[in-house]
Amino acid sequence: NTSVQNPRIHEQFHLQSCVHIGPTKRNLCITINKDNIKMISILPATGSAKVKSVLSGDTVVLLGRAAEGGKAPEVTFTFERVTAPRMASKANNNVDDPEAFPSREWLRNLCVGKTVFFETRKQGATAGDRVYGLLFMPDPSDKTKQWNLSVESVRRGFCIPKVLGGDVDTDAADESAGYESALQVAYKEAVSNRAGVHSDKPLVRKLMNAGDEFEAMTLVNKSKRVCTGGTVKCVIEYVFDGSRFRCLVTDPELESQGLIYGSFTLILAGVSCPRVGNPRLNPPTPSEPFAEAARDFVELRLLQRELEVTLHGCDKSGVCLVGTVHHPRGNISAEILKNGLGRISDWTVRMMSPGEVPPLRIAENAAKRATLGVFESYKPPVLTGASEFMGTVIEVTSGDTLMILPNGETYDAESKLKKISLASLRAPRAGNERTGKPDEPFSAECKERLRAMTIGKSVKVNVNYEREIPMGPNQTEKRQFGTISTKQKADIGEVLISEGLATTQRHRDDDEKSARYDELVAAESVATAAKKKGVHSTAEYKKKTVNDLTDPKKAKTYAGTLQRAGNTKAIVDYVFNGSRFKLFIPSENCYVAFALSNVRCPQPSPSAGAASRGKAKPAEPFGDASKCHSRLSVLQRQVEIVCTGVTLGGVMTGDLYVGQGAQRRDYCIELVASGLATVDQRKIDYGEAPKVLIDSQTAAQENKLGIWSIAQVKKDEPAAAKVFDKADSKIAEIQISEIRSGNHFFFRVNGDESAKVIDDSMKIFTDTNGTNAAPCEVKVGKVVAALFDDGASKSWYRAKVLEKTDKGKVRVLFIDHGNEAVVSPASHLRPLDMSLGTDQIPAVAKEGKLVFSKVRPIEEDDGIDAARMFQGMAWGKDLKARLHGEAEGQVLVTLYEADTDSPSINEKLVSEGLARIGKRYEVYDIVNRMGNSDSLGKLAKDLEAAQNSARKSRKGMWVYGEIPEEDED
Repeated sequence: NTSVQNPRIHEQFHLQSCVHIGPTKRNLCITINKDNIKMISILPATGSAKVKSVLSGDTVVLLGRAAEGGKAPEVTFTFERVTAPRMASKANNNVDDPEAFPSREWLRNLCVGKTVFFETRKQGATAGDRVYGLLFMPDPSDKTKQWNLSVESVRRGFCIPKVLGGDVDTDAADESAGYESALQVAYKEAVSNRAGVHSDKPLVRKLMNAGDEFEAMTLVNKSKRVCTGGTVKCVIEYVFDGSRFRCLVTDPELESQGLIYGSFTLILAGVSCPRVGNPRLNPPTPSEPFAEAARDFVELRLLQRELEVTLHGCDKSGVCLVGTVHHPRGNISAEILKNGLGRISDWTVRMMSPGEVPPLRIAENAAKRATLGVFESYKPPVLTGASEFMGTVIEVTSGDTLMILPNGETYDAESKLKKISLASLRAPRAGNERTGKPDEPFSAECKERLRAMTIGKSVKVNVNYEREIPMGPNQTEKRQFGTISTKQKADIGEVLISEGLATTQRHRDDDEKSARYDELVAAESVATAAKKKGVHSTAEYKKKTVNDLTDPKKAKTYAGTLQRAGNTKAIVDYVFNGSRFKLFIPSENCYVAFALSNVRCPQPSPSAGAASRGKAKPAEPFGDASKCHSRLSVLQRQVEIVCTGVTLGGVMTGDLYVGQGAQRRDYCIELVASGLATVDQRKIDYGEAPKVLIDSQTAAQENKLGIWSIAQVKKDEPAAAKVFDKADSKIAEIQISEIRSGNHFFFRVNGDESAKVIDDSMKIFTDTNGTNAAPCEVKVGKVVAALFDDGASKSWYRAKVLEKTDKGKVRVLFIDHGNEAVVSPASHLRPLDMSLGTDQIPAVAKEGKLVFSKVRPIEEDDGIDAARMFQGMAWGKDLKARLHGEAEGQVLVTLYEADTDSPSINEKLVSEGLARIGKRYEVYDIVNRMGNSDSLGKLAKDLEAAQNSARKSRKGMWVYGEIPEEDED
């Protein structure tokens, strides 16, 4: 190395491996070609080796024995003193020299994969990267004699001597010592026989490449129509990696179709092997683990063999073909998988016939269990629960997801249910009203079919894998995916797919899948071929429109129709509590809100959304148990209803019956008898409650079931939940601290000692801690310290966390002033001292509403005008306020600018047409329930007079006359 002066050669010198063929090791010869250093294997004078491939009629690649754990060495070996016609390549426009292809084919058929004996004549520095010499193998007609392949090739006209003429020793022509003479004799024999290149019309082959000279799909279609058995004969010319080959069409049946000698890239169907790197790229790409082993495995068995190939189709590029190679000694795809040298490729498996796939799955699973090759680090999926269980389907949440109650569990909480999605199945997604995303076609039909097959039935679940499913910003849910079967259906996922209501999931090759994935793919293939079912239909999808009668106005209009209909079949779509539901009525194609008449169920726990907004009512005893019982008994079941009335809120009321025939039962009686509901006391007092209900309640009381196990409800105690908190009307002097709209505000009571205490305490808190934030638990409903800048300085104030936004910020309510803000936790929040908590000092700012008044939203012109007028009359002033009591957390207030004998702010807003009084029943309801009939009654009359005046004068919202019904909300 020290004798090499060129520094570029020093930089590019990379020691590879010392390879040798035969029993004797020889020295390694290093030759310098331009700036590259090549390492050439030196063969012994004689030896044996296996022929890996044939490059042309005079050149082969010899394969030696691989060292333990190493790669088998290779050497390019060329016949001494003969030359064969040149094969087609880009250098000669893909056209062979005359008889080049038959020359190569004769030698390929003769010796590929077989052991030959070699005799080296020239190698090393003078031979470049090749070895020149003679190859011998047994004479097919006389095994005791050896064929000199060079001489036999010349005799058949596939090669010619490099030197023609000269003396011929006929006695030595058949002896290896007389090699030159043997060549001359063989050459004259070939010329006289007009063999090979000496024929009158030697074969000149034009090599055709797929995508350039012919369409790849043309070959697929012609092979299925013309070739015997639908298979085409091909020679595997080159192996890119274990699952991608370069193939040459040699099937004579395709010669008439102009596709003979077509060259294409074949992707092995059903298998994906690691990719072999490319050292010629800059920078060079490395090979994936086990890529070289997979290629060597395939080369040893397929390279330059003529085999039959079934072509299935093309890849996305339309150039590479996908096919199955038929080897006489077995399935090469299964062998690759069995040895862990590849994985199943799902997108190519879909092109195969279903009967060809099971052996591949078996082979891959065997390699996984043995952790061979690419599966060396494979671990079976870890499940958080049992891999198999039985249960009852409680709810179908989408076309591929169910809520299941495992056998042996008591359904007393939602946490007892298991959420299971169908493995390897994708159902059409339902839309989202909040984001405006529409339903995908057939999403409703898929969910309905799944409901009909499973709801309320006992099912068997085989869990195949688990995944983390995104459920919102920074939130995930661990979901189990499995195969679900019923007594009638072995796999309900397969049913959905076969009916065209769902498709199989496209997995990555290394993803876990359903244990019946191949059956699902086969079912989808059948459904796709039909092109008449569901998502595969070519007809335009028309979404079925359902009338939504949960809207109060529509419900009242349609109530008479349902009452006259008598017994009506319905499906329970949703359960709000034990006695209130959302129903779908197929005969009327509508949704309705429905409540059981005569009974009342306790309030269940609030939903997550209501709890986050802080407007949820706490659960009552046995409220959750009552709701769970209804979900278990009627959710998504077909029931029968009899509508008897409709509430002011548009909720249909009546009786509901579950079951059919002898199993038909009144659900009201079931709830009351179980102690999960009570009979409406008003119905008892008025004598409207059925005797059977009263008797059922009496029995539940005596047996202390459900509600009756913890407390006795007095007969004169109304069962309906109170909406209002009664309070004596009192006069207070207040100041407005925040205005939300023309009738919604926050206020402070003047002289409130707690206001002064908290203001002084927060100033001390700011002086003590400065304005720097500190790590703080951000939880909805938690009271913390939040930084606020009033324009003069920054200070800390008490604030309640309302919600977390998508961008990592939080929305807070400053509870002592009533204003809201969106702040960053990292810079605007810190923990609050325990002495400043709301349990020590209640919130100073109270939320108020102008009693009886309704205004337009602040986003509308009338709404902003109302808010501005209210601001002009109230902001920054000491006001007189008549506090009537609370309704839904808001204090109902009558405000006065001066004394209480002057017109109220409520009345002034109404007289300007910027507010209006509620409907008569709403006013009476407030008057009766608040217990302040004198003051409220007078106010109601004053507001009604002011409203009539504004209506006649066409002021504010009355500018166009009467307000339409749809504006009521």
